[in-house]
Amino acid sequence: MLKIQEFIVVEGKDDTAAVKRAVEADTIETNGSAIGESVLKRVALAQERRGVIIFTDPDLPGERIRRIVSEKVPGCKHAFLTKQQALSPAKDNLGIENASPEAIQRALLEVREERLQEALPLHELVTKEDLIDAGMLAGTHSRIRREKMGERLNIGYANGKQFLKRLHTFAIHRREFAAAMKEVLEEEQRRGKRYSNTDSNKSNS
Repeated sequence: MLKIQEFIVVEGKDDTAAVKRAVEADTIETNGSAIGESVLKRVALAQERRGVIIFTDPDLPGERIRRIVSEKVPGCKHAFLTKQQALSPAKDNLGIENASPEAIQRALLEVREERLQEALPLHELVTKEDLIDAGMLAGTHSRIRREKMGERLNIGYANGKQFLKRLHTFAIHRREFAAAMKEVLEEEQRRGKRYSNTDSNKSNS
């Protein structure tokens, strides 16, 4: 079985069980979005000793936990599942506990590391204007494009503001962004869909 050196931060016992079905690893459970100081101290110690991978559900509470932990304990790694991978068979629950061992293994092998924004020259950083040009900030279908881009860049889904911040957190340069965007556009063309960048309806959620 694949062994993970880092501690894996998950939300609860069901997530721990799912992770341990997929890999050999130690977990730290936040027990919900109200993360206590004792949990954060354990995460900080784990990060110091062996490193930490944050692996939370692909929903708003999960993203809130990810943001709190990464702000309090800098330098963590991040693993992401898509919503499709984390959806229960009945489609009534979204969580890591629903993911297959294969999906969990893949997510943990493709972790993203936090890096300082300054690691890239300014001209290589993705800008807000780049997101607008890519149809990812305005328009009914901007959410869909952010989801597809999040999958390809392995940084998960986020709203427009958080997505840009995540691009900077993981120091994703414009070449990488452009290559992923090209793949998204090609997929849209294959499916007969080409969303306008200037849709009159706005959607940042």
